[in-house]
Amino acid sequence: MSIRNRVRYLGWPALAIALLAGIQNTSADDLSSKDAALFEKAKGIHSRIVAFDSHVDIPFNYGEPGVETQVDLPKAERGLLKGASIAVFVPQGPRNDEAYSQARSDADKKYRLIRSIAEKNPGRAALAYSPADVRRIAAEGKFAIVLSLLNAYPLVRPRVPKTPQNELGERDLPAFQSDLDQINEWYNRGVRILGFVHAGHNDWADSSRPNAGLGDAAEEHCGLSELGKKAVRRLNDLGVLIDVSQLSTHALEQVLSLTKAPVAATHSAVQALVDTPRNLSDGELELIKKNGGVVQIVAFSNYLRPLPKQYVEQIASLQAEFGLAGGKPGRALSQAKRDEYSERYHKIVSAAPQAMLAQFVDAIDYAVQRIGVDHVGISSDFNHGGGIIGWQNEGESVNVTVELLRRGYGETEVAKLWGGNFLRVWQAAQDAATHLESRR
Repeated sequence: MSIRNRVRYLGWPALAIALLAGIQNTSADDLSSKDAALFEKAKGIHSRIVAFDSHVDIPFNYGEPGVETQVDLPKAERGLLKGASIAVFVPQGPRNDEAYSQARSDADKKYRLIRSIAEKNPGRAALAYSPADVRRIAAEGKFAIVLSLLNAYPLVRPRVPKTPQNELGERDLPAFQSDLDQINEWYNRGVRILGFVHAGHNDWADSSRPNAGLGDAAEEHCGLSELGKKAVRRLNDLGVLIDVSQLSTHALEQVLSLTKAPVAATHSAVQALVDTPRNLSDGELELIKKNGGVVQIVAFSNYLRPLPKQYVEQIASLQAEFGLAGGKPGRALSQAKRDEYSERYHKIVSAAPQAMLAQFVDAIDYAVQRIGVDHVGISSDFNHGGGIIGWQNEGESVNVTVELLRRGYGETEVAKLWGGNFLRVWQAAQDAATHLESRR
């Protein structure tokens, strides 16, 4: 099947979906001869390529007894995955001293947890700081861990202590302020990929999802703030790959107008198939292609299939109850109310039917048709909402390749989608660095 025609392939029989959903845990003898052949072929491909997931998270209780997650070394090994970018992720919160202090602490904790995976398992995993590191670690039979940072919200520093000379002028200023030099600090700690925002605006940029519970307007900076614009240059100088997922359209456009290096949307999907501001429009896809970047299609149900009407209605009712109808900004909710809203919202969303693996590859097909196979990749967003029927955890990663093969993709194209394109773009960002003395 040609790439041009793949986008016309919209699903497959329910029996095949059910079969593929369980194929990773099924012996080849139990499958039809065709499915068994595809599965064995997919495994062979994974043994030869560097399959890399460009965005996953881990919970704050990762590694504690009894905690099950979608990402761990046994699952990665079972799924023949060679590496992943694991995010130092802290959700957006209020911009006040107490919240900033907590965000810094949470970022530090997440950072230590990620590093501990390699430090506690030196024979099975290692930290990677470049695409060459990823390939070398994979060749050694280990899992390559790349540190990313999603949401620049915790990139703050304490203000200089007050002195008699400046006390009067700074008496009402917050104790913390967003700080450009924190990018260097996190670079020195090993972060090589950075995304400015998550769900809510911050001091750096506008989000594609304003947080009405925090009192967000539709836009705060009309894209990037002045700090955010300086951050683009700083990231370029260091060779840090800029992640444009989550950004508002204006912010994404401004990043692309300022950057001297290709960018990546490490976990996004396509708006033409599911109309949500979190997904990328055709125009945004084209801009990323023009930049030489890559769009990593994410296995996140709500971005791959429209949310059924009954769940949309339940969310609308919940928003009205909390004074957030239509997502319009107003008075910020208290922390307790935000927590309650979040818990009830996610309870509604989690009850909705998950997207199918076929719908995930439909989105890949669409992006390939629109911007070309050299600008598309794969990500899961596991442990932060990712997971679809057929790819519920990293142990089922080969299933994605089975479906790609079923649709006519060859090994060269699979290798590009499963990390080749992403590593190429990341390498281009490192090659564009000007502060070579700062590079690890």
